[in-house]
Amino acid sequence: MSLNKKKKSTRFRGERSHGYGSHKKHRGSGHQGGVGMAGTGKKADQKKPSIWKDKKYFGRHGFVSKGVIKVKAINLFYIETHLDLLVKNGVAKKIGDAYTIDLKDLKCNKLLGSGTVTNKYDITTLFASKSAVEKVEAEKGTVTVKHKSEE
Repeated sequence: MSLNKKKKSTRFRGERSHGYGSHKKHRGSGHQGGVGMAGTGKKADQKKPSIWKDKKYFGRHGFVSKGVIKVKAINLFYIETHLDLLVKNGVAKKIGDAYTIDLKDLKCNKLLGSGTVTNKYDITTLFASKSAVEKVEAEKGTVTVKHKSEE
């Protein structure tokens, strides 16, 4: 290995190619049109058949586990503040002195305990936190949990 190697810019003064052949060759990946599979689009017709054969080149592949339930939660605070609107839209129904709500109609599946409870509720849901159940039951209401919670 030579330590005193001169740069090509000094040795090849006057030559356009500096020993790289054609004048346009030594341009990095830009000379090739990009890196990797770049240039396989509009004008690279010769590359398209190789892409068509690879069924996994475009789109998503793999699987989505169907056993996982995505949790969308709602707080007691929201139910308390929007109770009139929920009754008006038919999501909540007043039966006697209690309001009956199925959280599935609200596109939610978990009841959280943030907020205070001033009314009696009969709520049906997949999941519920302990604090939410305690607050509703303190006002003589019920929370029906269809799925066993991990909490």
